[in-house]
Amino acid sequence: MNSRERVKRTIRFQNPDRAPISHAVLPAAQIKYGAALDEILTEFREDFGWDYMQDLPREDFPAVYRQGRNVDDFGTVWFSEWAGVCGIPIEWPIRDLERYEDYKWPEGFTAGPPTGRLYSGHMMGYDNRWYARGAWLTYFEELQQLRGMEHFLMDIAVESREFYRLLDGMLEFNLRWIDNWTALEYDGLHFADDWGGQTGLMIKPETWRRIFKPRYAEMFRRVRERGMDVWYHTDGQARDILGDLVEIGVQVINCQVPVVGHEWIAANLRGRVAFRTDIDRQWIMPFGSTTEVKEEVQRTFEACGSSRGGVVACGEVGPDVPLENIRAMYEAFRAYGAYAV
Repeated sequence: MNSRERVKRTIRFQNPDRAPISHAVLPAAQIKYGAALDEILTEFREDFGWDYMQDLPREDFPAVYRQGRNVDDFGTVWFSEWAGVCGIPIEWPIRDLERYEDYKWPEGFTAGPPTGRLYSGHMMGYDNRWYARGAWLTYFEELQQLRGMEHFLMDIAVESREFYRLLDGMLEFNLRWIDNWTALEYDGLHFADDWGGQTGLMIKPETWRRIFKPRYAEMFRRVRERGMDVWYHTDGQARDILGDLVEIGVQVINCQVPVVGHEWIAANLRGRVAFRTDIDRQWIMPFGSTTEVKEEVQRTFEACGSSRGGVVACGEVGPDVPLENIRAMYEAFRAYGAYAV
């Protein structure tokens, strides 16, 4: 079967021949390892038709990955010490929530899918041999970047009239963006918001369900109605809301498996939703042996998948991960991702 069919069968638990591979390589890793990393990525070609832009000039990186101080399309100022490493927002365009009406949403995004929010490679032209996954839509994170993290968390606590106007404005913006993406030939769209800390959700689960869940449901509904799959990424300990995300339409979850818990995932979500896996990037990928890397891949596949599918093999590659561990991860994807057909 070709890559597109393999991914579709995986998501729907319809017996793919093997777990499809998805690259998640940070630009800083490309910069650090260059041709040596390219060789691994070429040997273990992924199933989504992406081609990493190792020759992209650093000055053309999106603002979040450019070295120094840079402004993104929304007016947020970012600072990064190193090219290719995601920076931190240091100035925010909506300083006074009561003056929200003065803020002008980016207009360029209404004419077509934006290209500047997050660097992640480029699509090599539509080809139905590959599963085409587009977008990187954020909601909670973009709101933080408009207001500043501390201010936005206080906004959630106070729940002012202006706060809800901002929530609705962000939703309307994302729905326009979704309409532009769904007008193109994609199989699925990718959403991302880091909701978890190391030990729990950043806000109370009941607050998340009351304020954010219905807004996510509207975005996901718009995607599903167009016949596209919904992919969702969230870092941290987010187990309190993972079931809710499945309930409102997420078909593929990319979470920090070791933080959420292998056993918890196996007991609560295995077989209900597909996973774009995350191989322990806090400890094992940067500091473990190649044997430990391969054991972690096997453990993750067993927790997230079933004999019918459910695993998209993925592990983030940052500049702190040794080349030998990168290769070991991909070798394990091939060894443990095969299904009996």
